[in-house]
Amino acid sequence: MRGERPLRYLLAGAANTAFGLAIYPLLLWSVPPLHTHYLIALALAQAISLCFAFATYKLGVFRTRGNVAREFGAFSSFYLFNYAANWAALPLLVELGGIPPIVAQLGFTALLIVGSWFWHSRVTFRSIGGLA
Repeated sequence: MRGERPLRYLLAGAANTAFGLAIYPLLLWSVPPLHTHYLIALALAQAISLCFAFATYKLGVFRTRGNVAREFGAFSSFYLFNYAANWAALPLLVELGGIPPIVAQLGFTALLIVGSWFWHSRVTFRSIGGLA
């Protein structure tokens, strides 16, 4: 039912946020070289989180069939833009602003939540003449 989609989105978003917030510090804390190479940890965390999020939104929220390549491309483009902004801002916040990497990352997560609903519902998983 289409009216349930926002609730499913919130639940998937909560799972994705928890996963995304957990994977970055987990990488930092469990792999000692990543303590100083926090941007490598960020890249790994983002790649893993991207795949996890795509699966939860495609299968659990929008429930679309087919179009995996198109949807993954649109899905990824949203996050690639945000990742680029994150990669530019994180060193500034950490090195110049003195903000711990995990705290800075929390700020980016908050911004993504609202923007992603609009992008994914209108671009990534839009229904093209069928039920979604």
